[in-house]
Amino acid sequence: MEERELRSIPLFESLTSEERRAIAPHADQIEVREGTELVRQGDFAYEFFVLEEGTAEVTRDGEHVNDLGPGDFLGEMGIVSKAVRNATVVTTSDARVVVMTEQALRSMARTNPGVAERIKAVVEERCVPMLD
Repeated sequence: MEERELRSIPLFESLTSEERRAIAPHADQIEVREGTELVRQGDFAYEFFVLEEGTAEVTRDGEHVNDLGPGDFLGEMGIVSKAVRNATVVTTSDARVVVMTEQALRSMARTNPGVAERIKAVVEERCVPMLD
């Protein structure tokens, strides 16, 4: 990915251009079809996703929990807290998704620890309202 592509994603918009340039080589952009399972409840977390375009449905124990759209991210709780997935997320339309693996985040933490900490801080900050 390129820095300019990350700039339009809410998760990364508060970061500086330099910080986004450090992230870009560690993030991949993929196209997925409607009905693609991005994460499955109970699985170990190896990556997190940001919906750049498209929509997805979140279910927990088979029950609808939430609908996601462009700018929403998912899978971050498992990466930050090293926990198993607490929900299943399936795309409800074709989608463009940014993916960052836990390994990429660890690699970035070694080479750019400040940037990795900023991403974790943004993720944790955005997750707080959902926990209330």
